[in-house]
Amino acid sequence: MNADNHRYCLILAGGIGSRLWPVSRAEKPKQFLDLFGTGRTLLQQTYDRYARFFPADHIFISTHVDYLPYIREQLPEVDEQQILEEPLQRGTLAAVAWGTVRILTLDAKATVVVSPADQMILNETVFQEDILHGMRFAHERQKIVVLGVPATRPETEYGYIQVSDEAVDEDVYRVKSFTEKPTADFAQMFVKDGSFLWNAGIFAFGASVMLNNIFKLVPEYQLTIPRMMADAEQGDPNLLPEFFNMLPRLSIDLSVMERSQDVYVHRCQFGWADLGAWATLREGADAEGNLTMNTEAVLSNCRSTVILLPSGRKAVVEGLENYVVAESDDVLLICPKDRATVRRMRNEVQLRGE
Repeated sequence: MNADNHRYCLILAGGIGSRLWPVSRAEKPKQFLDLFGTGRTLLQQTYDRYARFFPADHIFISTHVDYLPYIREQLPEVDEQQILEEPLQRGTLAAVAWGTVRILTLDAKATVVVSPADQMILNETVFQEDILHGMRFAHERQKIVVLGVPATRPETEYGYIQVSDEAVDEDVYRVKSFTEKPTADFAQMFVKDGSFLWNAGIFAFGASVMLNNIFKLVPEYQLTIPRMMADAEQGDPNLLPEFFNMLPRLSIDLSVMERSQDVYVHRCQFGWADLGAWATLREGADAEGNLTMNTEAVLSNCRSTVILLPSGRKAVVEGLENYVVAESDDVLLICPKDRATVRRMRNEVQLRGE
């Protein structure tokens, strides 16, 4: 088998998507929704994207146990053996570790790309080229490669990666620093500096390289990884990984990426947008920055406002700037679209039990 036959994809689809409340909720998060009226949910679009250049049996989905029905309904072509159940939400580190162990059990030479299930990719051809290039570098150098895209505006909702001055390979650099969700002043400085990329949240690695880093950098996993390996050897698709009960809630970024000496960044050009929060939804906006998502709307004197209403509903809006108007089921949200305000409104509603 050549190196191409050892490529695998792990799609993370277990988050609750709380920053897009009330449209995205714990009962049915954003990855299982068709936000743009394309006929395919975000998860389905992500799967379609990778299925173009990965064998179907090399694509794995990690999700919370409550979301298994959505996976089976929306991706019936995915074999049960490739759906990795998370009995508890323990952060991205647990999902990546368990997925990596399962893949490594099948293929000791596996190189894995990990991807969120809720992103917008603008150029599919360039995306494929960048993914494969990053995976080749990870395989040949036995490193971890994070995908970064040029920062075109001072976005405070994104993570940033500072790259070193000289490339070690075509468009691949050593990482100098990570910064998550900077203040507006720092974001302005990062864009002006030119050495900072947006962190696309996609990364590639040799399976054994990632497990070695987790074992070395995260003490809580030094007893858990052998347990994972033993459970994975059983090959039972219905296996409930009880070791999740013992794991702290940790992110792969803070636990590994920001601490490992094996991390490099690939500067990519495929065009990217995070769909994580109302404030970051910009692609497809009109000249005034307004975005109507699969919604019929008439806007007057509005700027940078997002509108998303259920099918059959119409919006007539006057004089809003930097607002979100979103309705789902029993909740209509009208408020400034910054993360803190949306979180506060969500918490107030939940405290009232509404």
